[in-house]
Amino acid sequence: MQSRNAKIRVFSGGLAADNRGKVSFVNSFNFKKVKRFYQIENSALNPIRAFHGHMKESKYFFVSTGSVLLAAVKLNNPKNPNKKVVVYRKIISAKKPTVVYIPAGYANGFKTLKKKTVLLVFSTSSLAESQDDDYRFPEDYWGKKVWKT
Repeated sequence: MQSRNAKIRVFSGGLAADNRGKVSFVNSFNFKKVKRFYQIENSALNPIRAFHGHMKESKYFFVSTGSVLLAAVKLNNPKNPNKKVVVYRKIISAKKPTVVYIPAGYANGFKTLKKKTVLLVFSTSSLAESQDDDYRFPEDYWGKKVWKT
């Protein structure tokens, strides 16, 4: 379990290209605490998947194709969170490889910004552990402006 004072972190990467193609990388990220991962591909442009929170589970987000607007908010009370807290927002794109770490104690969500976007999510909890640590909120719980780009 992560400290309640853990902060959102960004691991920046890069691209290397030559006549054979390109390599995307985020060398400062490691998989030490990752227990599982999953891939999300949306069936339409600009759908919003939000908000999903955990008090014990942390997640790492990486866009391999396309781009997303990622949002996260600290949960002071997972059953009735404060609607006036500041929402962290960051656009992550395959054009600028980045891993964003959302610690335990946050709710997160995203909006795809390009067709055929692929988002990889790495979790510090097993599926069984995650199911017992699951808090969901409507996409507009912290306001509709969250998703404006």
